[in-house]
Amino acid sequence: MNRQADMIKNMPNREIIYHLYLTQCILLIISIVLGVMLFDDFSSFKNLWKIDTKIIVIGGAVALSVILIDFILSKWLPKEMLDDGGINRLLFQNLNIIHIFFVCFIISFTEELLFRGVLQTHFGLIIASLIFALLHVRYLYKWVLLLAVISLSFLLGYVYELTQNLWITIFAHFLIDFVFAVKIRLDYLKGLN
Repeated sequence: MNRQADMIKNMPNREIIYHLYLTQCILLIISIVLGVMLFDDFSSFKNLWKIDTKIIVIGGAVALSVILIDFILSKWLPKEMLDDGGINRLLFQNLNIIHIFFVCFIISFTEELLFRGVLQTHFGLIIASLIFALLHVRYLYKWVLLLAVISLSFLLGYVYELTQNLWITIFAHFLIDFVFAVKIRLDYLKGLN
């Protein structure tokens, strides 16, 4: 954990962003390859994507619940228990809001496509959620953060099971990441004054 955080602290911001985009491209390629292998036809894949008002209502309610729980935890728990080594701070503090929006959308889209759309659809909630948690390896040494990411993965997976709509989990994931990233950016700007 400390080694990864130390490596990232020594990287220029452009390099951090480059690695983020590279990782998301790799996840997208894996999703496409697995999707072609696992889905019987394009129409079964197309059925995962439904545009309706449930996207905002359910996705928004899930995201707001997660944000509220995080806010409560940040008030009750010592700061060091919620510290990811400063990786999120380094990633988001120097990005403008439009770039944060784009990054959060890319992350939520690629991760939900792979973990809910491909893996959960074919291998189930438990396997997809555990692999999602393993992807967030930097949380493995912080039990609160690990528990939070596992819980979030199971929550998003459960919402997907109930709704069978990938856009709902993408929107919830996006909103959670976007709110936290904007808070990091605003806290950084406030600290400059």
